[in-house]
Amino acid sequence: MATKEFKAESKRLLEMMIHSIYTHKEIFLRELISNASDAIDKLYFKSLTDDSVGLSKDDFAIEIKTDKTARTLTISDNGIGMSDEDLENNLGTIANSGSLKFKTENKLDEESQIIGQFGVGFYSAFMVAKKVTVVSKAFGAEKAYKWESEGVDGYTVSECEKETAGTVITLELLDDTEDEKYSDFLEQYRIQGLVKKYSDYIRFPVKMEMTKSRRVETEGEEDKDAEPKYEDYTEVETLNSMVPIWKKNKSELTDEDYNHFYMEKFMDYSHPLKYMHVKNEGTATYDALLFIPSKAPYDYYTKEFEKGLQLYSNGVLIMDKCSDLLPDYFSFVKGLVDSEDLSLNISREMLQHDRQLKIIAKSLEKTIKNELSKMLKNEREKYEEFFKAFGLQLKFGVYNSYGMNKDTLKDLLLFKSSAGDKLTTLEEYVTRIPEGQEFIYYATGESTAKIEQLPQTELVKEKGWEILYLTENVDEFAVKMLMNYNEKQFKSVSASDLNLESDEKKEEIKSKEEENADMFKAMQEKLSGRVAKVQLSGRLKSHPVCLTSDSEISIEMEKVLNAMPTEQKVKADKVLEINPDHPIFDKLKALYGEDKEKLGKYSELLYDQALLIEGMPIENPVEFSNLICELM
Repeated sequence: MATKEFKAESKRLLEMMIHSIYTHKEIFLRELISNASDAIDKLYFKSLTDDSVGLSKDDFAIEIKTDKTARTLTISDNGIGMSDEDLENNLGTIANSGSLKFKTENKLDEESQIIGQFGVGFYSAFMVAKKVTVVSKAFGAEKAYKWESEGVDGYTVSECEKETAGTVITLELLDDTEDEKYSDFLEQYRIQGLVKKYSDYIRFPVKMEMTKSRRVETEGEEDKDAEPKYEDYTEVETLNSMVPIWKKNKSELTDEDYNHFYMEKFMDYSHPLKYMHVKNEGTATYDALLFIPSKAPYDYYTKEFEKGLQLYSNGVLIMDKCSDLLPDYFSFVKGLVDSEDLSLNISREMLQHDRQLKIIAKSLEKTIKNELSKMLKNEREKYEEFFKAFGLQLKFGVYNSYGMNKDTLKDLLLFKSSAGDKLTTLEEYVTRIPEGQEFIYYATGESTAKIEQLPQTELVKEKGWEILYLTENVDEFAVKMLMNYNEKQFKSVSASDLNLESDEKKEEIKSKEEENADMFKAMQEKLSGRVAKVQLSGRLKSHPVCLTSDSEISIEMEKVLNAMPTEQKVKADKVLEINPDHPIFDKLKALYGEDKEKLGKYSELLYDQALLIEGMPIENPVEFSNLICELM
């Protein structure tokens, strides 16, 4: 029997497909099972109008067998089968898809579930096999045919015996090497895992004869200390689920069904906080199951974390983590999307272009946003639990990309505030603003307890105005990116232009500053390079001193940015403010007239004191300690 060369393409093309097109060798099983499913689908479609098929949907199946001695793996189906002409056209011509032709000729819509479209999936078998044998009998034909090939050297087609319609593909696996253990594909646990991973939702059963073990009950055995005896037995088992949960009607499913699926599929020990079952038709047709975990994964806020949803096409897994389906600020969402509209590339491992993906991603983003908004409104306690785990990501989403997504996220944010222990939204804060309050005030610090002790908060609190407490590193960056909310601008209580004093107080301060201008100049010179200005304060009540910022970079932002592992450091324009009603001011005036050197030391001490209040490190702790002792 003469060996035929592959018709349409060169040996180099086949070699490229075997070695380059597919990322993982294990994909071959997905491709062969998908082809078998296509073949069954074609015959099932025919059975709907042709009684001679004699099979119902429950009669169709895909079978997998392994033979460790012969090192063979066999995948068989009772589908439409192939004639010798089909074998020539579909297997002898690379990239000629019989499935695509069948779908086109019969004008099938998406319901047909025909998966294949490129006709190259079959050749993935050569990634793991040194010889591939295909025995097939077309439905209604009298003869069966055998196609055999050892790869690029070509193939043979000959008559053979086969009683029923369908196809049997036998792979003679490559020998094991140091890098690749092909014999793993003969282990039942490996086959089980691959079917579960890639082909769990093929709608026909994938069956395999499994070897199991059971305890042998010995009649009359009384010795409790005797070793139990076991025997092996075989049992045909269906490896796939067939009907995916997301294809079922929501009315058929319970919370427990969704929880169980999530915990098993995404290996979480806790129930999800929320699930979303989406069936979308229109511009993009897809089914989706989305879950919000109750806790952040241990690596969520690290570089190692990979976002993304599982992407299926007609129930076949295409990508385990498709990052393009989720924006970064919703990267905590787990789940999957199944669509029949995807334009897959030749290996079915990725998309040819991303138009459909962008449409689906936009739709999913809207779904997630709406679900979070509903949770915030109707299940506040649950939402706060969510925000505790993932709120930081939403705040970073506001700041990231130059604030491009701030309008999407601003109403999902929660903050602590001076109004009490409960978290507040920006909308809730604004509704509580009394007449005469122009800004949304905020203060930054490591904790609410430390913020409440800040001298800068005194005057705002005295007026009875609420202050947002920003305790996360990203908080102030996000607030500055928002700029305003409902036309109310954000204002830091540490801003140098807080401007809350009465006109009378302003005049008093201005007069005292003019009287003591030379003293403030001397203090500023002593603190040269550390503060931009020394001045009297209208915001302080009981505290002697505080630091404020006279630039867009606040003191807290300086602290956060300079803690990052970069050589470039930033600096806020700090202003040292002195309380004109505190005894320390009189002491400073006296020193300016009596002992200017000592005034310099007081300036140093007050500056370091203000740094400590802000939670910032002092530059020279030893000098600070010595100054205290000297001045005491």
